[in-house]
Amino acid sequence: MNMNKAYFAGGCFWCMVKPFDQYEGIDKVTSGYMGGTTENPTYEEVKKGDTGHYEVVEIQYDVALFSYNRLLEIYFAIIDPTDAHGQFQDRGTQYETAIFYTNDDQKKLAEQYIEQLNKELPEGKSVVTKLLPYKPFYKAEDYHQDFYKKNPERYQEEQTIRQSLK
Repeated sequence: MNMNKAYFAGGCFWCMVKPFDQYEGIDKVTSGYMGGTTENPTYEEVKKGDTGHYEVVEIQYDVALFSYNRLLEIYFAIIDPTDAHGQFQDRGTQYETAIFYTNDDQKKLAEQYIEQLNKELPEGKSVVTKLLPYKPFYKAEDYHQDFYKKNPERYQEEQTIRQSLK
């Protein structure tokens, strides 16, 4: 297997795991934090919005079975890339959208995808999702991992709210 990792911030990480977790070729999806200045931040610190971290998912995938472009397609289908202040009911810098690229190829593919998406958006709208270089990834606390499996009712409530705000 030829494994690689991708990192996406798209609002609350609880809602970011399941859309990626259901495909052959995706080995693991981990909730965590990235982009800030505090080492080993806690959820309580990050949710206040003053550490500079985003809530992100780390996606470990087999490049022979799953392309980075396919990851981008899934990602952009589940976020609002034109919202500069968070996602749906989740507001604040920790819930803004960002792609953390790990190499020049990921950066180039994300730039091309965003450029194409901007052409397809209605006039006056543009992608505000940031494209940022990889920073240290800090795994979130265990109770955040696989949230949709551990707390299906709460996960569904979050999804229902997101859908109503789209």
